[in-house]
Amino acid sequence: MSDSGPGLPPAGRPKGGRVLGFVSEALGSAVLMIALVSAMWLIEFLDYFGGMGLDHYGIVSHEVDGLPGILLAPFLHAGFDHLMANTLPLLILGFLAAVRGIGRFLAASLVIIGVSGLGVWFVNAPHTLTVGASGLVFGYFGYVVARGFFDRRALDIVLGVLVAVLYYSILWGVLPTQPGISWQGHLFGLVGGVLAAWLLRRRPAAL
Repeated sequence: MSDSGPGLPPAGRPKGGRVLGFVSEALGSAVLMIALVSAMWLIEFLDYFGGMGLDHYGIVSHEVDGLPGILLAPFLHAGFDHLMANTLPLLILGFLAAVRGIGRFLAASLVIIGVSGLGVWFVNAPHTLTVGASGLVFGYFGYVVARGFFDRRALDIVLGVLVAVLYYSILWGVLPTQPGISWQGHLFGLVGGVLAAWLLRRRPAAL
């Protein structure tokens, strides 16, 4: 039998340790998202001022050569206005998605990128080029809203409801209402976020 120390419950840890652990995870999540978004800005600077034509490496629908763009497209944008529109929601929703664990966040990001990208590749008009992190934004929204219900954690449920109330208006983006906007990426990103929350849900410990 393990000795948890005087005054501590078995298999527990001090309340102060839990708080410090959460603060550490929060700081790590913030640094990760700032680094991720900074990389997107750096890529856009190189693309715009260096004339590198990087958008060419986005998702090209129905073309086998366009499949690698599924992994690259979230880091590419059609100009600074496009990137600016994604930056703040990506920072906020990405942080909330990452704060419960960097490992789960990275796994969720891969699921979202894969589902969103494949959805764009299959459903979008043939030979259409798609770039942008909007699929991640919608994916993190779906992930944060659904995570608490799948994990059955009260705090995450409250957080998910709060995010749903504050960001519910972005759901209009899953409808084909704006020409030139990839509603497919938005819709399948949202689906990917909910799927990631289910796949990565915390299962009860075996007795």
